[in-house]
Amino acid sequence: MAELATVARPYAEALFRVAQNGDMAAWSGIVAELAQIGANPDLQAFASNPNVTSAQLADTIASLVKSPLTPEAKNFIAMLSENGRIALLPEIATQFAVLKNAQLGAADATVYSAFDISADQVNSLVATLEKKFGRKLNPTVEIDPSLIGGVRVVVGDEVLDTSVRAKLQQMHAALVA
Repeated sequence: MAELATVARPYAEALFRVAQNGDMAAWSGIVAELAQIGANPDLQAFASNPNVTSAQLADTIASLVKSPLTPEAKNFIAMLSENGRIALLPEIATQFAVLKNAQLGAADATVYSAFDISADQVNSLVATLEKKFGRKLNPTVEIDPSLIGGVRVVVGDEVLDTSVRAKLQQMHAALVA
């Protein structure tokens, strides 16, 4: 995956610079849609078809985007099509989100929980986590029954694991040592 990230970075940075001069919210929506479209296996198969021209591919992708496309967005899609880089769209979107969060002083946080968490519980947890991590967090909650109880929070490359599974693993390591 490091290779995809390396190739996608210049595209994400260029797109971010364009978005800074325009409507960041609109660009965020377009980039998110393009990521979903680019991740679709049917589109990837279509893109790899040697009988499909880059113009046909760009037109197809542009027709799939529900948001209104600016001329810059159409040029971006056409450039990716011509260079055979459609598969990079999900990684470009990921790096675009990181750049956007860095500008806003925020970060994406994935909260893994053994059970469903109510909106009030998420809000309370996020308020506590924002103090700990020192920045605004955009939470996403995922259910992971293997945690047994508690939560595991991933913010970038930082992990806060207060799950029962982690505590049992710590006890096991202490007893074995």
